[in-house]
Parts: sequence; structure tokens; C-alpha cells
Amino acid sequence: MTENAIATAVVDAAFQIHTKLGPGLLESVYQAVMVHELTRRGLSVAHEVPVPVIWEGLRLEVGFRADIIVEGRVVIELKSVEAVAPVHPKQLRTYLRLTGCKLGLLVNFNVNLIEDGITRVVNGL
Repeated sequence: MTENAIATAVVDAAFQIHTKLGPGLLESVYQAVMVHELTRRGLSVAHEVPVPVIWEGLRLEVGFRADIIVEGRVVIELKSVEAVAPVHPKQLRTYLRLTGCKLGLLVNFNVNLIEDGITRVVNGL
């Protein structure tokens, strides 16, 4: 499955979740439901994935935790915030570089229209 096909499934799942639950819940709720929905669709999903960061021979086993990685290829960073800050896409771009993934989706569920809450971030795709 290509990154774009995975992204299509993620966007569709986000749309379904947002339609049924709406904005205003905690990020952890959206994460649990997203993991369930993507798994139900037959995708391989890992959540709260520890990603190491290596600096000059020092290995930090848990440099950060990726919210969701789908099929080992697409990183999903979930938010439930009033507005996405300029740092959020930059953060996701760094996550892509450190995981070796080429595509990431920043999904903010705290919007009126989910289309306004999805940002696609690429790393050499």
C-alpha cells in the first residue's frame, strides 16, 4: 500500500470520526478512536511509538513518541487545539526525518470542518 493510499484511508477515518464525535474532545479520545478505526479497516497501526534520537553517539531511547504510525510508513500527529501553531508542521517534519517515513498527516480535530484541520507534510515523497 502506498503512502498516498494510506493517507486517503486516514483522511476518510478522520472525516468519519469528526462527523460522529465533533470537535472539543481530548486528543487521547481521538487517538483511541483513530487507532480502532484504522485497525478495523485492516491497516497495521502502532500508537505512542517510542522513537530514539541519536546525538554524537548518545542514544536517547525515547526521544519522542509518535502518536500513530500506519503500516510503518505514515506518521499521524493528532491535535485537539484551538489553532495549529507554526511549530506543529515543523515538529512533524522532524518526526518524519527521524523515523525515515516520507509522509505525515497533522490532524487537528478541534475545527468546525475537518478539511480545515488536516495538513499534509512530506519528507522526500
